Amino acid sequence: MSSFDAERIENIEFRKTLNCAIKAAFLRIYKCLIDLKGMKMDNTADVTFLRQYELSIEKTDRFSKDEFTPILMGLYGEVGSIMATSKKYYREKKAYVGHQAAVEEEFGDAFWYFSALCRRLGLKIETVFEIQCNTTNRSNGIPEKINSPASKELDIALIALGVSASQLLGGRGGIEFLRKEAPNFAQLYLAALKLTGLDLFRIIEGNLSKAIGRFATPQLGDLEDFDGLYPEDEQLPRYFEIQIFQKKSGLSYLRWNNVFIGDPLSDNINKPDGYRFHDVFHMANAAVLHWSPTFRALIKHKRKSNPATDREQDGGRAIVVEEGLTAWLFSYAQELDNFDGHGGVSFDVLKTIQKFVQGYEVERCPLKLWEDAILQGYEVFRKLKENNGGIVVGDRTKRKIGYRPIGRENER
Repeated sequence: MSSFDAERIENIEFRKTLNCAIKAAFLRIYKCLIDLKGMKMDNTADVTFLRQYELSIEKTDRFSKDEFTPILMGLYGEVGSIMATSKKYYREKKAYVGHQAAVEEEFGDAFWYFSALCRRLGLKIETVFEIQCNTTNRSNGIPEKINSPASKELDIALIALGVSASQLLGGRGGIEFLRKEAPNFAQLYLAALKLTGLDLFRIIEGNLSKAIGRFATPQLGDLEDFDGLYPEDEQLPRYFEIQIFQKKSGLSYLRWNNVFIGDPLSDNINKPDGYRFHDVFHMANAAVLHWSPTFRALIKHKRKSNPATDREQDGGRAIVVEEGLTAWLFSYAQELDNFDGHGGVSFDVLKTIQKFVQGYEVERCPLKLWEDAILQGYEVFRKLKENNGGIVVGDRTKRKIGYRPIGRENER
């Protein structure tokens, strides 16, 4: 027998074993599916909720309407991520403190891709999910111990969900096959969700908030103004022009309203990288996000009329958080040529930033706004670095920051 034949027989045996496992998995979760099957979504509010999700989420779909492959790959990947969070919990137990949030997020991401698939198949998401959702009896979350007696059933349900996702990804029957298989995936998704103890509507709400915040361009009038009710001398300036220039010593200086502010800066590193101009990132945060405890401290506009705000939002810890975030992002940006030619910021980076600023008012800013602040800030930074200085122009009303070269003698 040739090695090719031996390998072929081995693959056949493996597929037989896998098929048996799949059948066993479907049998093991049959009871859960029976509970779901045949139930109708006749609650008008529930149907409206899913329909509203579909109407709202569609604008976050950046893929071409006739593209299926990236959608199916994304769906398959998110189901894998659901399994990964379960695996991490088994390994780390209570040390995995973010387990519930992670599982909810991955289920939400999988729902996003599935809804995108349904759109391309001409299927209504509320029709595919034919289930009565009792909004008055929602689960409080996943069990404290997911490796409880029901955990084996959950494992099997997740495996079955993965198999269904792989069948969608590798489906060779074209559009009709996908239309036929989509309701089956929805059932398995709901079965896994039920065994996990999570609430479908909480997951959908979370995913909608995440996707809109990341991809939708925010309306300026809908964004929060963190200091609008404070006295003018405690507000970040609505409009500012700050000169940044470098002297022969190599140190950079800041001047606002003809007054020097802050300390002279150098790169403080062996290989010059322009970090001496990093205050521009705090200015970008101030102009675009309406937040920068560092910039407030520089211009002495802390909100001292409210001791709690002064202490918790404008104090030393908040400054350290912003400086640390700026330094981390700067190191990351060096690998990307300071975002030159980049039209966006990695979603993973934006999510890390979101975690970084938890507990501070800026956490309420959508991720899309953070992306704008980063890209605008680095665009100005590149010009400052190229010209060894310039004038930074910030406009909070427009949430914009720009650059103007130092052109007149009295601007030096």
